[in-house]
Amino acid sequence: MEIISWIIFGLVAGAVAKFLMPGKDPGGFIGTIVIGVVGAFIGGLIANMTGFGAVSPGFNLKSFIFAVAGSILLLIVYRMVKGKS
Repeated sequence: MEIISWIIFGLVAGAVAKFLMPGKDPGGFIGTIVIGVVGAFIGGLIANMTGFGAVSPGFNLKSFIFAVAGSILLLIVYRMVKGKS
């Protein structure tokens, strides 16, 4: 059940990140989930490195904010790399 909740959390975080940064990105339903899940991982790393402490597991506002921020960062990096090719 935990994997399904991470997929749903990733979908929502990825969708919000794509909404906040419209443009051509890797797309579709699966792409949005991947962006959200990887973004949540990146956001958790950033939270730990900046001293905000570990993001508590489960659905909460702090986890969601860092997941969306990580997803936005991932989209920015993707666009920078994609623009250079």
